Amino acid sequence: MTVQVLLPGVLATLAGGDKHVHVEPAGTTLGDVLDALASEHPMLGRRIRDETGQVRRFVNVYVDGDDARFNGGLATPVRDGAEVQVLPSVAGG
Repeated sequence: MTVQVLLPGVLATLAGGDKHVHVEPAGTTLGDVLDALASEHPMLGRRIRDETGQVRRFVNVYVDGDDARFNGGLATPVRDGAEVQVLPSVAGG
């Protein structure tokens, strides 16, 4: 199974400048995808997930356009060929 992870420029720098990263997770959940991503790009993995393994509060993750927060979190199913988009929240005023 191959999944494409889409990254904004600020996170792409932690993946060697790649905004489109292809990973082959060991399983079929978002957690598996993020594990595979962190295995290839450890610093990026630490920016996405905290020390407990949860997605950081100010990071949004979408699987095929659906917010993973409302679809099972790290247990969100991910299909072969899916697009996972990682976006840091923007705050300010």
